[in-house]
Amino acid sequence: MHGYEMIQEIAERSGGAWKPSPGSVYPTLQLLEDEGLIISETEGGKKLFALTEQGRTAAEEGADAPWEEASRGVDWEALSEIRQAGFGLMEAFGQVWKTGSKEQREKALAVINDARKKLYLILADEH
Repeated sequence: MHGYEMIQEIAERSGGAWKPSPGSVYPTLQLLEDEGLIISETEGGKKLFALTEQGRTAAEEGADAPWEEASRGVDWEALSEIRQAGFGLMEAFGQVWKTGSKEQREKALAVINDARKKLYLILADEH
């Protein structure tokens, strides 16, 4: 597969807990190729990568996959609830911002800023 597909695959396998940047993936691929662990070929304007036999052996002998580590111990149900709450809040804020009057926008911005402060106060109260 090509680099972008790898980034998407890692994000999917980690349940969204880890999505590496192109700035970290492509230099790593070049390093792996230089070490003879992968090979590349250009197909349709895209550079495709595959493991060599040496690369397969190294992968089998290696530690757990990083995406497994990134997702270990994640409370998926809570994460889903958090995402829904955050997206819902931003959707409501966006609606007010697009269709509201100047006064309504100012009120909405005050609510967001107040919510941010209250969230930090939750952490302050626990210590």
